[in-house]
Amino acid sequence: MSTSLLMWSLLFSSIGLGFFMYGKKQKAVVPLFSGLGLMIYPYFVSNTILLVSIGAALIVLPYFVRV
Repeated sequence: MSTSLLMWSLLFSSIGLGFFMYGKKQKAVVPLFSGLGLMIYPYFVSNTILLVSIGAALIVLPYFVRV
């Protein structure tokens, strides 16, 4: 595991925790599941470019999808 992969994983997991807490408090489904995804997916992705692209997509998802 490289250092950059570890740092990106930490960053996306921290943002995911914030999204999860916001979604839980506001009872908003999209940020809740986006936060869960951001916290879980770094365990399964070992390519840094793929990690960053999936993380960016999951961060942007709640701004475009309103339920």
